Amino acid sequence: MSAVGGARLARAGTQVTLAGGAPVLPKDLTARSWIVADAESGDVLAAHDAHWQLPPASTLKMLFADTVLPKFPSTQTHKVDAGDLAGMGAGSSLVGIKENETYTVHDLWLGVFLRSGNDAVHVLSSMNGGVGQTVRDMNAHAQQLQALDTHVVTPDGYDADRQVSSAYDLTLFARSGLQKKDFREYCSTVRAAFPGATEAPRKGQKGKPARGTFEIQNTNRLLSGDFDIPVYQGIAGVKNGNTTNAGATFTGVAERGGRVLLVTVMNPEKKEHNEVYKESAKLFDWGFQAAGKVQPVGALVPPQNAARTGTQPGGRADGGSDRPAAGAAAASGSGGAGTALAIAGGAAALLAAAAFLVNRRWPLPDLMRRRTRP
Repeated sequence: MSAVGGARLARAGTQVTLAGGAPVLPKDLTARSWIVADAESGDVLAAHDAHWQLPPASTLKMLFADTVLPKFPSTQTHKVDAGDLAGMGAGSSLVGIKENETYTVHDLWLGVFLRSGNDAVHVLSSMNGGVGQTVRDMNAHAQQLQALDTHVVTPDGYDADRQVSSAYDLTLFARSGLQKKDFREYCSTVRAAFPGATEAPRKGQKGKPARGTFEIQNTNRLLSGDFDIPVYQGIAGVKNGNTTNAGATFTGVAERGGRVLLVTVMNPEKKEHNEVYKESAKLFDWGFQAAGKVQPVGALVPPQNAARTGTQPGGRADGGSDRPAAGAAAASGSGGAGTALAIAGGAAALLAAAAFLVNRRWPLPDLMRRRTRP
């Protein structure tokens, strides 16, 4: 496996270094791969086969969003034609987009994040120059994020030959996306009204054609809850997935006591209902108890341009920044930005053999909890 983020992460099996008073890891974890990381500092608190290349399912939509979301203002509208919806895989998850109806970009992103709608992904891909162009953009962006375990074949995460990612890379995608205000809003929304089809008046009734709405709810069960799992305290996103090849996958972000953690879990062998969320919740619980009591086993690397320039890329979808520049943050001490973390590269392939990457803390401003839209 890759050594990006540190040599420990290239080892097979569970990697954790417990210090005095640190709780032991949960005993009943069955996921093929998982990772627990501090979202701001980038410290990896524990991991299990973090770089194992596995099918990602719809968690790949985090990379899709991080790549495409900045390209279109949320108020832009698009009228859907048949070509926009062509090429979706059989049995795809859908939000219910209709041909010849007009949607805002905001509507489409709600469809991506809440209902994991492959139809919304294909419409946005069409706006971006087509599925092929979007796949190329996503692969290029993955390289820029140093997510070297990832190879994109379909933008929606639908099972495809040679389409892979890893728990480590999915966590990088979430961390990068969460720097963007719109991304944080969409991934934290629990339910929203979505435009329906335009309907003519019933026979014998007067009036103009009218378009109603229907409610959509987020399929992330740590965010929305279910009969066998409660809403997780402090949860604020990010994305779930499930396909035949991938099994259940999930990346989540939660905040508690001023600490923000990212957890990714891929394909639990235990096939109980909502098992991926149950194992994620156990890892969140462990992470919040263990933070400050374990030695990091690795780190989430910064994007290549951050490694070169020392800047913190990200910002709003309108191209602006919704957080201070690295220099300003360091001067003021806000967000812990003055603390530098030396990351030993698995780095020979990325930089020089003896090089170290300095990764400033990435604050997550305006991190939202569960949001409900009218």
